[in-house]
Amino acid sequence: MLTGSLVAIVTPMTADGDLDWPAWDRLLDFHLEEGSDGIVIAGTTGESPTLSVEEIEELTRRALARCRGRVKIIVGAGTHSTATTVARTRRFSRLGVDAVMLVTPYYNKPPQEGLFRHFMAAADASDVPVVLYNVPGRTAVDLLPATVARLARHPRIVAVKEATGALSRVAEVLSQCPDGFTLLSGDDATAIQWIGAGAHGVISVTANVAPRKMAEACRAALAKDLHAARAIDATLASLHRDLFVESSPIPVKWALARMGLIGGALRLPLVELSPASRDIVLRAMHSAGIALTDQAA
Repeated sequence: MLTGSLVAIVTPMTADGDLDWPAWDRLLDFHLEEGSDGIVIAGTTGESPTLSVEEIEELTRRALARCRGRVKIIVGAGTHSTATTVARTRRFSRLGVDAVMLVTPYYNKPPQEGLFRHFMAAADASDVPVVLYNVPGRTAVDLLPATVARLARHPRIVAVKEATGALSRVAEVLSQCPDGFTLLSGDDATAIQWIGAGAHGVISVTANVAPRKMAEACRAALAKDLHAARAIDATLASLHRDLFVESSPIPVKWALARMGLIGGALRLPLVELSPASRDIVLRAMHSAGIALTDQAA
């Protein structure tokens, strides 16, 4: 169900901190036109910790109205609290999305049994498929393959976004989970290698600024044309690296502003890209052939 290049979409904001709805429509249309296979709302790249439940719901409703049936729509519902995660999962899963994504609880560092019970409780509350999201670099807890395999027995837990980047995780997850379970990379730099090893796609930061190339690379890799996939991916290598020169989504929102798609504002505690990093991101954009607005160029 969930394959190819799914963009971990940014959340556009105005300078005064409100959500920028005209920019949201532009971003959605951009991904429809450029061939992204799915849109993941309110993930890490979407600044989910700073968004209210009402804002996430409105982002999702607008995306569904504009994109339903053309790309997959996934919404992030996970928090560090099981009760809150269950409530959000129940609420968001009734909007008509294709899946909800649940990040591992951050800061409180639960053991594997705590992770298992947390995700089972949320999955029980969901009306739609559930994507687990493992990103130890952000959450300080690692959802191990054996725990993923236990969770995969739940009929609504259908996929995991695995952001460790370690190639060994591909075989570890797929060998322990049921046939049909979906493994998605959460690391752009190794995504094509992962797909070549059996993963099904990527939830991508790079796809925010280079959606067509990310989609083409993934489709080639899924078709087992790894030569073509690697050739496309090589043009994106600088973006994969330099969109993380500072905490994401700081660099990618700056890049999108240079493309004229959004205004580039973030919510505190994130701040604008430092002057020292701007040339780095700009060089990566040029290397990938990203078109800038005349003013930004």
